[in-house]
Amino acid sequence: MPDWIAVIILGIIEGVTEFLPVSSTGHLQLAERWLKPQSELFDIVVQCGAVLAVLVVFQKRVRGLLQEWKSPETRDYLAKLAVAFALTVGGVLAAEKFGLKIRKEDVAENAWAVRVAIATLLGGILFLVIEGWLRNKPGRNEISWAAVIVVGVAQIIAATYSGSSRSGTTILFALALGVARPAATEFSFLLGVPTLLAAGGYKLFKAWKHHELAGENWGLTLLATVVAGVMAFLAVKWLLRYVQSHTFTVFGWYRIGLGILILAFCWR
Repeated sequence: MPDWIAVIILGIIEGVTEFLPVSSTGHLQLAERWLKPQSELFDIVVQCGAVLAVLVVFQKRVRGLLQEWKSPETRDYLAKLAVAFALTVGGVLAAEKFGLKIRKEDVAENAWAVRVAIATLLGGILFLVIEGWLRNKPGRNEISWAAVIVVGVAQIIAATYSGSSRSGTTILFALALGVARPAATEFSFLLGVPTLLAAGGYKLFKAWKHHELAGENWGLTLLATVVAGVMAFLAVKWLLRYVQSHTFTVFGWYRIGLGILILAFCWR
């Protein structure tokens, strides 16, 4: 298969799964069993395309937050986003310093796939448990400070243990504290903008510092990034409508199936 077709497929997978709570890493791990494996730098840069899609989807909301930043309600929401982001940055840097963050390049391919599969599987089980516990319980539209802290912790977990799914983990933790599904989803998506852009920028800086940029095929990487952006736009628009009247149970079952499938391929 030509490389340009392979990266288009990977871009489609990344774009559709990055903001759905299903583990984009798990899907890419499975896809790369048939396609040419890509670097962690490729994965991070392609995520940026998905971030731009979120900005387009939420452009009215973001514009409102910027224009009305003086209002107490808006300043409170922005402060909560800032605290969750700062907690994430501090936690991830600490995890890297103490060797808790495992990179794709640092372990054998099968060991990496098993880690991703287990995280995907456990996340699916937790979605079923939490949704079962929340059945017929109305959620709150307000993001409490307790929710801010646990969402920040959720992002640290997702950043240090691939396969957890950043959106899945943050939404799951917010739901556990009684936040309504639409509010939890919006907060997770808006928080993902600075988080993923910072991750992309940090990874690019480290790659530049270690002279790794020249080894990347930037034409193919940018092609995958554009494709991911288009697909993420469609996926986010769909999910925002879906959570208005549906639970995340279907994503829980989906993750369980995906995790089992990845494990099956590891043991072949």
